[in-house]
Amino acid sequence: MSRPWSERGSVSVLAAGAMVLAAVLVLASVDIMRAVQGGARAQTAADAAALAAAQEIALPSGQVPADVAADYAVRNGATLVSCVCQPRSTEAVVEVAVTVELVFVGLDRVVHARARAVIDQAGPG
Repeated sequence: MSRPWSERGSVSVLAAGAMVLAAVLVLASVDIMRAVQGGARAQTAADAAALAAAQEIALPSGQVPADVAADYAVRNGATLVSCVCQPRSTEAVVEVAVTVELVFVGLDRVVHARARAVIDQAGPG
């Protein structure tokens, strides 16, 4: 017994639909991965910038702590948004931004991260 003409190729249509769905899921997962990676990169840059500013506050070399923080943020692929790191203070608080390029959504997103480094003024002992 043969199948009626109207049912021929229905498996091909279902397979094509499943492949389109799989492609959309792959593109969405790439965007999620890029966003997570951007957040990690932003946090790394914020940590490095805060530690560099704190070192400049604790052991001055003649540079402005905010400039040192901005330099370390750029070295790690970020832009310094703010730095509360005054000379002779006991902490450095920085905020950085990283632009994340998304494939599926198509729009770039900006990821922000903050970090705080505390300077321990206690002497040895």
